[in-house]
Amino acid sequence: MQRTLVMIRHAKSSWANPLQSDFDRPLNERGKKEAPEMGEKLKALNIVPDLIICSKAKRTRQTAKKIASALGYNLDNVIWEEKLYHCIPSVFEEILYEVKDDVKTLFIIAHNPGITEFVNQLSPGFGIDNMPTCGVAAVTFEADEWNKFPLVNRSIILFDYPGKES
Repeated sequence: MQRTLVMIRHAKSSWANPLQSDFDRPLNERGKKEAPEMGEKLKALNIVPDLIICSKAKRTRQTAKKIASALGYNLDNVIWEEKLYHCIPSVFEEILYEVKDDVKTLFIIAHNPGITEFVNQLSPGFGIDNMPTCGVAAVTFEADEWNKFPLVNRSIILFDYPGKES
């Protein structure tokens, strides 16, 4: 079965309140605009999730809601995952091991630096210095189960972000 994993970094967040905890930082105006735009791009490419798993931090939750809304995805089905907050790459694989095998397209919305490190492991020859805010990296692969992810060849099908020149 062909599967698609879509990794998304949260949209641009606000630093307006220096006393606010990092976990509670919201999106800024640019982030609020760009997240639904990326959702529309994904929809136009017919990359629509069967499941969204998202960090519980405020900026990732807001990003997920805006992208899900643009895609017509039911927010009640989002899994809010605390361990995605500033996680290391191996946590992403742990998350994949828990995904039900009827899910064909999975979106994970998380943070740097872990998301950049994980994306750089997705496919040989693909590498980035930094996953931009609201950046999207997607891979496809053939596997009967999500827990086979580390063992299969994966192909990058999309790397996009707000403001990227075509």
